[in-house]
Amino acid sequence: MNSSIENLGIIAGSRGLPLLVAREARKSGVRRIAAVAFEGETNPELASLVDSIVWLRVGQLSKMISAFRAAGITNCVMAGQIAPKKLFDLRPDLKAMMLLFKLKEKNAHTIFSAIGDELARNGIQLVEATPWLTTAMPSSGFHIGPRLSKQEREDAEFGFKMAKELARLDIGQTVVVKEGTVLAVEAFEGTDRCLMRGGELAGKGAGAVAVKVTKPNHDMRFDIPCVGLGTMEVCRSAGVSVLAVEAMKTIVLDREQVERLIKKSGPALFTVG
Repeated sequence: MNSSIENLGIIAGSRGLPLLVAREARKSGVRRIAAVAFEGETNPELASLVDSIVWLRVGQLSKMISAFRAAGITNCVMAGQIAPKKLFDLRPDLKAMMLLFKLKEKNAHTIFSAIGDELARNGIQLVEATPWLTTAMPSSGFHIGPRLSKQEREDAEFGFKMAKELARLDIGQTVVVKEGTVLAVEAFEGTDRCLMRGGELAGKGAGAVAVKVTKPNHDMRFDIPCVGLGTMEVCRSAGVSVLAVEAMKTIVLDREQVERLIKKSGPALFTVG
């Protein structure tokens, strides 16, 4: 836990991760927490967990920086998902437009890296949120749910290798496999749709195994892989019988609810790598 940080800004995307970061940062002794939130993305409940919150559209970089500077923020984290489509449909302000103009490649990583550089030029250091999230990151040997068959274990090992290669090429970080065959790979559409497509192609009888990993030299400042209740419900409805995530590099949100769901009807959740 980084006990030297007394103020923290949260660039808050969707789902439960920004709330978890705010709660854990406060427990660790962070005295002042300010958030910038995105219309149509961020859970409004975050407002009750922080000292100040400013709502903006994706692309309003100047407003984001101004909000943090006004709150006296010198360290910030990115937490939660911004729909990939919004990164390309954004209405940028002048500062964001100039930033985008300089980029040769425009993908989530390059855009977030450039935002981090711009924040630094304004005295705001973008740091990893992981020091406040270790209790939510399962380690090696973590396993909830039905015991895996020999085939499922083999598929998980195979899927891990395939997902790592997919991630190395910066295409996506999730694959769905069955009996040694890759059924679906994640790309622009995101994890949930990849899971649905893989489950559909697996056909009746389930047996599909999904594997979610990080990229080589993954920058955890910009992207912390997360699974939660919604992910497990998608797996169940898609007929995916196993979800494997990378040990100590994946956040499991809503842990108690996830465990209840799995114990009731699956799928299995365990760590690889």
